[in-house]
Amino acid sequence: MNTALRTRIKICGITREQDLDAAVGAGADAVGFVLYAKSPRYVTPQRAAALARRLPPFVTPVLLFVNATTEDVIAACDQVPGAIVQFHGDETPAQCLAATTHPARPFLRAARIPLAPAAEFDLVRFAADFSQAQAILLDAHVEGYGGGGKAFNWSLLPPNVDSHLVLSGGLTPANVTDGILQVRPRALSLAVDVSSGVEVSKGIKDADKINRFVAAVRAADEHLAKIQHVHPLSAA
Repeated sequence: MNTALRTRIKICGITREQDLDAAVGAGADAVGFVLYAKSPRYVTPQRAAALARRLPPFVTPVLLFVNATTEDVIAACDQVPGAIVQFHGDETPAQCLAATTHPARPFLRAARIPLAPAAEFDLVRFAADFSQAQAILLDAHVEGYGGGGKAFNWSLLPPNVDSHLVLSGGLTPANVTDGILQVRPRALSLAVDVSSGVEVSKGIKDADKINRFVAAVRAADEHLAKIQHVHPLSAA
């Protein structure tokens, strides 16, 4: 398979050892820890660090923050070496850089995509404003922060976004294949991020759902690889 078409997978909202182990066993590329106290999936930086120590090489921990102070972000990251930072609130480009420059850390910036088709959101401009981000994470714009398990209309995204994208918001084993097929051609590369779609309750994952989610992602990758093989000039 062309590695450019391999969709990276993040399982977010990990709170338990057995769920982290299930994500790793299924083949996840990253696991996410929510460091936002108002979330039902919240873990302390110390708990995130303890869980992250179970990770084998080449599986990346991701620390999710919502409007945290620069000092809090840096202090939490110091406890989880090698973590990627995910900003999921109202952080400006300057605030993201201030928290990730010294020491240098890659970061993701969440974009809140409106559920209503008529609502305006300029994703191309947003991606340009956060050009220092490793990727832009697409989540549904609901009340509060986080996607709330809601999927937005993928077909309304711009046809060409000059950024690596992470598709999130309401993904499940049943719809992630379609999401990848719709969004992958619009971006430099695509990853997917799931939380509630592989849970039995908030913060409690289901190993079978995780395995089915990963299998669905790989099915999408295989389909895209076949398309590229037949039409190599049309693939990104």
